[in-house]
Amino acid sequence: MEARAADRPEILHVEWSDITHALRKGWRDFLRAPHYGLFFACFYVAGGWLVTWAIMAKGQLWWTLPAGAGFPILGPFIACGLYEVSRRLEQGIPLNRHEIFGVIFRQKDRQIPSMAAIVVVFFLFWNFLAHMIFALFLGNATLTNVTSSLAVFTSSQGLTMLAVGSVVGAGFATLLFSLTVVSLPMLLDREVDFVTAMLTSFGVVRESPVVMLGWGLVIAVMLFAGMATLFFGLFAALPILGHASWHLYRRAIGWES
Repeated sequence: MEARAADRPEILHVEWSDITHALRKGWRDFLRAPHYGLFFACFYVAGGWLVTWAIMAKGQLWWTLPAGAGFPILGPFIACGLYEVSRRLEQGIPLNRHEIFGVIFRQKDRQIPSMAAIVVVFFLFWNFLAHMIFALFLGNATLTNVTSSLAVFTSSQGLTMLAVGSVVGAGFATLLFSLTVVSLPMLLDREVDFVTAMLTSFGVVRESPVVMLGWGLVIAVMLFAGMATLFFGLFAALPILGHASWHLYRRAIGWES
């Protein structure tokens, strides 16, 4: 698949019915091509198991940074596979695995790597800021092993740190969500630069803030439920969300010549 030349993106108003439509379509696409969804989800499930093992069995917290950085690097490429499957199902194009994986491979020469770099920068900056917040409120408790002495978080300073960290983290998550919610499928679908894609994505959230933030909440709940089941739930949650994101993009963006 060669991405089509970009016309001018038109931001459409998104309703709650569009969210339910996207989820129904995502579920349908997953059932029609489950092997692709399960294959792409394997990367995240295996990564989750690896990080959990490193922390709980070995106590090697240093694994979290490189492993966490790997997800935003690989995530956009893996998501492109799900978008391409949905695009082909939508247009009645055969699901040829060589062509689908070829589309993913060709993204390395387009704008997806730039988007992955933006996500990684967000991740690293938030990691740095989180350490600063911890040091600001619990600097005097650095000699305490907080992984085994959770009482430090129930102190007044610990609770304040959790509150501030949660607010700042929510702000970062909302901004990153706004910049990427439709930009990734747009970059697969059209020949646009990543800045235009991010600004358009932000415009979609600004046009329909309540509905789009509701979609972000749906994503968070489904991912949390998937991880709470020892990551097994991600085998269904990730493909459904990936396919649904394509269909929501199709409802949120129109194209004008």
